[in-house]
Amino acid sequence: MGLIVQKYGGTSVGDTERITQVAERVASYLAKGHQVAVVVSAMSGETNRLVAMGQELGGGDASRREMDVLTASGEQVTIALLSIALMQRGIAAQSFLADQIALRTDSQHGRARIESIETEKLRAALDQGIVPVVAGFQGVNEQGAITTLGRGGSDTSAVALAAALSADECEICTDVEGVYTTDPRIVEGARRLQQITFEEMLELASLGSKVLHPRSVEFAGRYRVPLRVMSTLVDGPGTLITLENDAMEQAVVSGIAHAVDEAKVTISGVPDLPGIASKILGPVGARNIEVDMIVQNAGIDGLTDFTFTVKRPDYKATLALLESVATEIGARQIIGDNAIAKVSIVGVGMRSHAGVATKVFDRLAAENINILMISTSEIKISVVIAERYVELAVRALHEAFELATESVD
Repeated sequence: MGLIVQKYGGTSVGDTERITQVAERVASYLAKGHQVAVVVSAMSGETNRLVAMGQELGGGDASRREMDVLTASGEQVTIALLSIALMQRGIAAQSFLADQIALRTDSQHGRARIESIETEKLRAALDQGIVPVVAGFQGVNEQGAITTLGRGGSDTSAVALAAALSADECEICTDVEGVYTTDPRIVEGARRLQQITFEEMLELASLGSKVLHPRSVEFAGRYRVPLRVMSTLVDGPGTLITLENDAMEQAVVSGIAHAVDEAKVTISGVPDLPGIASKILGPVGARNIEVDMIVQNAGIDGLTDFTFTVKRPDYKATLALLESVATEIGARQIIGDNAIAKVSIVGVGMRSHAGVATKVFDRLAAENINILMISTSEIKISVVIAERYVELAVRALHEAFELATESVD
């Protein structure tokens, strides 16, 4: 039997009853002869509670360093409680904070990136039959200060730990039974996928799927860590995320993702000159505002329209920034729309199948859904549409590509 790294999110450890269930689940793996290392998040809602208190006292401008110290404390509670629950069942367990295993990160407080993990203490514990229970989401920088990894940080902690320990598999144990062809709350017939490639999962995660954070998938793909998404409470194989291989069924489309936190900005009457895109997007990037889709129309009479999308929370700041940019470059006007959504289809099979885009456009047209922007890559097609049509679009495309076809486990 092999070494399994399991990660349990906030919902899975939301109270002592859930923590007891996690302890029983870990015990069942040990009974099968596996070695298990566990990574946990803070209890459900705890990080938000800590953030709110810090912002209340700091007026919304609290020190990033101290906010990391504050928010990292949530995981310390969980690792102690789970270790106690395991020991109550006669299982040797030991909790570990990030500094105790030297999980080194850079110094970007609130969004730190993992640089290295020293595994000697963890390996020693495993060799002695002890279950290491590790705090996710947190790290420590070269100066010894606590850092946090940002949204999805515990997923990334687990994958990094699995890579460092050369684990046979990393299991992300959550409140869903796996990765589905689309959001089951929108499409009742959404199907759990048996397996999916790292490349497809990274696209889906980046395009709006909430099952895994893109950083964790990227890490897993880079270090070839087999990743499995599965339910904490319901028995089942979940979904395996792995390398593409010839034995895998090459579905044209594997899944559909959607994102409703989008906004669109157009600067019209822009001089059609070299370097104009840099003048528009430079100040936006300097404010750490992430730009997604970009469209520049063909120039007419020396003028063009330049359109791009940002996340909705950055919409007002982007409009404010562009006021001075528009004046500087002599643009005619700025037009914004923060009631848009992005719908994307993803599948490695798209590489070898023609007509996929036509099928998307035809089906949306049949539903009288206007496409505002289009972006494509080798394995995905994304369209921007009015937000009010997002559920209709997801259902229509799910049906068009017959994604509800039953899988066989």
